[in-house]
Amino acid sequence: MTVDDPGRSAHDLARYVLGLADDALVLSQRLCEWVTRAPTIEEDLALSNIALDLLGHARLLLGHAGVLDGTGRSEDDLAYGRTERRFRNTLLVELPGGDFAVTVVRQLAYAHYARLLYGALEQSTDPVLAAFAVRAVKEVEYHRMHATQWTVRLGRGTAESRRRMQAGLDLLWPYTAELFESDEPVRRLDEAGSAVAPGRLRAAWDEEVAAVLAAAGLTVPTPDWRATGGRSGLHTEEFGPMLAEFQSVHRQYPGGSW
Repeated sequence: MTVDDPGRSAHDLARYVLGLADDALVLSQRLCEWVTRAPTIEEDLALSNIALDLLGHARLLLGHAGVLDGTGRSEDDLAYGRTERRFRNTLLVELPGGDFAVTVVRQLAYAHYARLLYGALEQSTDPVLAAFAVRAVKEVEYHRMHATQWTVRLGRGTAESRRRMQAGLDLLWPYTAELFESDEPVRRLDEAGSAVAPGRLRAAWDEEVAAVLAAAGLTVPTPDWRATGGRSGLHTEEFGPMLAEFQSVHRQYPGGSW
């Protein structure tokens, strides 16, 4: 194969798109766990709507990945038919929500990243990916605003809310680095214009998030380790039970339709 081999390019792009899809799908599932458990009814609805947006992103991206890899697998095939090691999401999105502050911190990190990423992908030479980004960037802009407002509200709230937000930051910050990892296939796609190497977004993300945390009176953590492995199919111990619950109905009634 040569560097410009179209078969390899399509395979690499399918792998890249699948990672984006899995991030959205898994985070959607985690946010759904807050339904009926959020601090207020309004927030219950807000998190549900964000989860639905992410599910919509995942559906389109999964379907596109099935076309790109030549298998013709549907969004349901990829969502319900893969085992744990076949998922390519980052570890950040699969961690349990735990304290509401942890969920806010994760939304802050992911939404700012997704807003930058989808904004750049609007220029993708892949027409499906570019069209997806044009729509999705408008939705994640709301997600970004929602997370930013909650971060400032809790950081500037009570001593207890500030303590819990800082604890959430300290817990999750080592996992944010994985969002910006780029391997050689992704760098080739970036050079070809079909994908965006997320490492190029890190400086802008650091600046944006640091400004929010400063407004919230919170401290940007400086972790001495970084999580990795999710993009390669290596996941946390909490991921397996979550995936089993997500796929349970489909596995009980394979081929069922409603």
